[in-house]
Amino acid sequence: MASMLRNNSSSTFCLILFTIISLSTFIIAADHQSDVFAKHISPSSLRLKREKLSHLHFYFHDIVSGKNMSSIVVAEAPSTKHSSTFFGAVIIMNDPLTIKPDLNSKMVRRAQGMYASASQSEASFLMVRNFVFTKGKYKGSTLSLLGRNEILSTVREMPIIGGSGIFRFARGYAQAKTYSMDKVQAIVEYNVYVFHY
Repeated sequence: MASMLRNNSSSTFCLILFTIISLSTFIIAADHQSDVFAKHISPSSLRLKREKLSHLHFYFHDIVSGKNMSSIVVAEAPSTKHSSTFFGAVIIMNDPLTIKPDLNSKMVRRAQGMYASASQSEASFLMVRNFVFTKGKYKGSTLSLLGRNEILSTVREMPIIGGSGIFRFARGYAQAKTYSMDKVQAIVEYNVYVFHY
């Protein structure tokens, strides 16, 4: 009888031990899944449809003086005023974007961000900008541009690195061409080509 109790106790102990180990393994595995940094998912899980290419065309108005300024210098180096390229100047902008070169034509979006003079030898800016859509089917969406703008070149190309709203997962490029420039404002024609869902 004592032998039977020992065997039964051993069996019970083994069963309890097996249950504890199994449950702890399951709990550790479940907890480990919540600690996963990244995993592959299907685009359909985010309800993404077929990718398409859009072409956007508009005019950018960078108004640097007067009562309706849309950009302002917020920082500069002590040597900026003596530099032929304004090296070190940082400008914040909230520029109107219109469908025609005339500032009074229909405004469809704004360019919000900053640019900085980043070259000591040529007129070249580092552009950090969001195109904020305020009208039409793109209203509430944005496109993000980050790149180099050599402003005296005839056509400049800068990458579109992302977006929001309709432009989630956006990628593409923008071509900028100066339409006119004076002491009050620069008007720049933009053609933007962007892949998005």
